[in-house]
Amino acid sequence: MSVRREPDRAAGRRTPTAAPATPAPASTARPERAGAARPGGGGRADSSDVRTARGTAPRPGPDRVRASRLDSPRAQASPRASATPAAGRGAERTGSRATGGARRRDTGPAALPGAGRPTSARTDSGPSTPRTSAPRTSPAHPQVPRPADRVPTQRSVTRGVPDPRRARPASATSAAPATSARTAAVAGTRVQAPGPRRLTVGTPHRRQSILLVAVVVLLVVFTGRLVIVQGVEGPAIAQVALEERLETVAIPGDRGDIVDAQGKVLATTVERYDIVINQLLFQRADSSQDAALEAAGELEPFLGIPAAELAPKLMGERQFVYLKKGVTPEVHRQVMDLGVVGVTAERTTERVYPAGTTGGNIVGFTGAEGYGQAGLEQIYDDQLTGKAGSETFEQGGLGQRIPTGADDVTPAVPGDDLQLTFDLDLQYMAQQALDAQVLATGAEWGTVEVLDVATGEILALADSGTIDPNSPTNAAPSRAAAVMYEPGSTAKVIAMAAILETGVATPASQFVVPYQYTVGNGQTFKDSHEHADLNLTLTGILAESSNTGTVMVGQQVPKQVRHDYLSKFGFGSTTGVGLPGEQSGLLAAAEDWDGRSEYAVLFGQAVSVTTLQATQVFATLANGGVRVQPHLVKGTTDADGVFHAVEVPQTQVVSEQTADTILQMLETAVADGTGTKAAVPGYRIAGKTGTAQAFEGNGVVKNVASFIGIAPADDPRLVVNVALYDPKTSIYGGDVAAPVFSEVTAHALRHLGIPPSGTQAQLLPTTWQ
Repeated sequence: MSVRREPDRAAGRRTPTAAPATPAPASTARPERAGAARPGGGGRADSSDVRTARGTAPRPGPDRVRASRLDSPRAQASPRASATPAAGRGAERTGSRATGGARRRDTGPAALPGAGRPTSARTDSGPSTPRTSAPRTSPAHPQVPRPADRVPTQRSVTRGVPDPRRARPASATSAAPATSARTAAVAGTRVQAPGPRRLTVGTPHRRQSILLVAVVVLLVVFTGRLVIVQGVEGPAIAQVALEERLETVAIPGDRGDIVDAQGKVLATTVERYDIVINQLLFQRADSSQDAALEAAGELEPFLGIPAAELAPKLMGERQFVYLKKGVTPEVHRQVMDLGVVGVTAERTTERVYPAGTTGGNIVGFTGAEGYGQAGLEQIYDDQLTGKAGSETFEQGGLGQRIPTGADDVTPAVPGDDLQLTFDLDLQYMAQQALDAQVLATGAEWGTVEVLDVATGEILALADSGTIDPNSPTNAAPSRAAAVMYEPGSTAKVIAMAAILETGVATPASQFVVPYQYTVGNGQTFKDSHEHADLNLTLTGILAESSNTGTVMVGQQVPKQVRHDYLSKFGFGSTTGVGLPGEQSGLLAAAEDWDGRSEYAVLFGQAVSVTTLQATQVFATLANGGVRVQPHLVKGTTDADGVFHAVEVPQTQVVSEQTADTILQMLETAVADGTGTKAAVPGYRIAGKTGTAQAFEGNGVVKNVASFIGIAPADDPRLVVNVALYDPKTSIYGGDVAAPVFSEVTAHALRHLGIPPSGTQAQLLPTTWQ
């Protein structure tokens, strides 16, 4: 058969066209096109043609032979050859060539140019009819042979058991060429045409079920654990986590103020801040040394620490490091305004004493921890100390406060304010006069006490060389309360009170007083100055401060009565003034007195007292014989502003008449006796000088010069006691102590507004003829 190509006008390709077919010999099997047109088909496409994504592949027709045995006689005599679809390749294209030089025919649409691509070409086929050795073609659609070299392979895909009439190609481009029947016949071998290959496509239902079950189980486990964690264990876990985040810091309760009688501040608590650094936060922001030096340079002007010294403190792994303690609120604000990362501050307090050394020995001071270490700060520490509060807040892992976290504050309660009895101005003046006299006389130290007669309030209690509580050098207590010495002649007023109370003598009783006097047990006593026998009244004995005269008269008072009067006036017991280190003095029992002591106690020897004890004796006499407990504290004011006054016990020691008589005798002693230097112009003064001894041990004995006076004598308001320890210029109180008394008393009378005396003194006779 001759073949020529003609342009395919419909598809835009050149399509080979066949010349009219020549009948072949009957013995030769001719291949026929699987989709040959049936007579009367009208050119309609057979349903065996399948349109795919990449082209059109023919379906095997119902009359197509599944397989043929080319070597069998029947096959050789068959007028036609069967086209067998290749397994898994779709419709096959088969071409056979007759054994005796029969012409070759190629069939199938896949042989067209562009096979394997999407196309709209359709192949018409009719019902299968018995075919003869001659090709049967439709006049309307003649058979067109295709070149064998343009036949692409195809793969037929079947699902389950395929129906040859409904077989669909999986892909037009995957068709494989059919095995040539002629080739098999020539080879003389028996070839079984391959059947359709079954590909089992697994259904996903089982895998989906397994996966779904696994997911459900996993969700159930997670949900159960979530319920346990949040519903059952959740509150406990949350509480533990919260407790680990919580940090509690104390809020110090401000210590109460100490003020004087007029409310002037002697001690107060001020706000201060400790500047700290969280090194972890600082390094988290910038861990370079340059950053540390830069931050240190910004802090240096406010903290007063060189940047080179401050920078290393910013670096490290600690969450809390002090940079500087106790800065003022102003410095604190300036440092916080710098905004250095990790730098914070803790509020604290500092105790300050605006009066400085004035009253320092009385007020005392606190230690680094805020507790009282001396003076009234120590005695009244419980009342002054505030009740600390607290703040509990949440903090992060680096120690930073969580702004929106829990924050529970328990406010602090400040301590009670302490109001004293002494006057700041009077205290200052007394200290100045005392320090000047100590310097002038060469005394080791001195004390001055100013006492209100009616109330027992101590208006001034000065120690020479007192400490400054703002920078204390020692915690020594006030010498007025802690140092004991023999009262000397100032104690003769107690002997006179016992003499008058027991009726042994009267102020006008007359005695011849020698320079020295020997008692019945052989003990001899002398006066301070050698003199001839003196005709003195009992008032004169007191005014001249005669030891021998006092012994002569006082020995008539029973020994136990002498002891009792000393005890009633406060010897041998503390005054209860409320100062640390206060001594009770020394007063032995009457039965323990030796042969000399039982007489020496009459003129102020063989006993020891403090300045506080000696002063209260004269205050009792000035107050009509009533002893009012001396005290330094008026009362306390609590946090609610309620004032609580202290209770002041009172004791009647001697009769008012006896007290007034002794007061009159003391006024005579100042006017005509040894206390003339204690006079205060315009005021009547009653008082007594004293020269005593202080035993320091190891045989060391020092002198104590003192003067105790009452002003005004006609209407007693004040008792002033001046004592100088071991003065060098003179050992007599009338010489060194009386002048200080005069200065301090005059200032006190004017400062307190006490009017001058309006009457003349009625002096008692001191001598007789």
